[in-house]
Amino acid sequence: MFDFAFNCYNSLITYTNWRDPTTEMKKEILKWELYGIVFIVIVGSAFHFIFDFFGGWPPLAIIGAVNESVWEHLKLGFWPALIFALIQYRFIKRTSKNFILAKAIGILLIPVTIAVLFYGYTAFTDNIFALDITIFVLAAIIGQLTSYKILTTAALPSWTKNLGMVLMIIMIIAFATLTYYPPELPLFQDPLTGGYGIH
Repeated sequence: MFDFAFNCYNSLITYTNWRDPTTEMKKEILKWELYGIVFIVIVGSAFHFIFDFFGGWPPLAIIGAVNESVWEHLKLGFWPALIFALIQYRFIKRTSKNFILAKAIGILLIPVTIAVLFYGYTAFTDNIFALDITIFVLAAIIGQLTSYKILTTAALPSWTKNLGMVLMIIMIIAFATLTYYPPELPLFQDPLTGGYGIH
């Protein structure tokens, strides 16, 4: 997986005309965003099993999947992306622009992409495991590359930072609470048991 990230990075460097004076900054940010794809896929996959592995310990339901509902799988993209963003901030905060907005939109796009593509294809056929994995990886790629685009654009107005912070807070609250208090909607229903959330 790390080889994949390095290959993508080297290909983009080779075939892109880096004439902008901020070339080194862009290359560094791109490298981090590609590492993020690998991190999200690996950690997200681990989070799928973490709740059961630790015997269904309730606090782990915040980050781990507690059933096979679509909502629980959206968490597997959200939390790793947020964790990686917190790690990444320490290293690129001085060279990147629009960090809060970039991460908020990039992270938001991961669960949105998963939900749209999953419901899109299952409207025509049965659930296919290999396709679900592909969608998860694709969502991570879309989220991280969108983040890269915003991080390397010109500095946006200061209010966009507040917008990004509001989006981030809403997502954190939603993903931290709705496993424990899920509405009885198809998004939250376990297709195997018909149940909702941790209960």
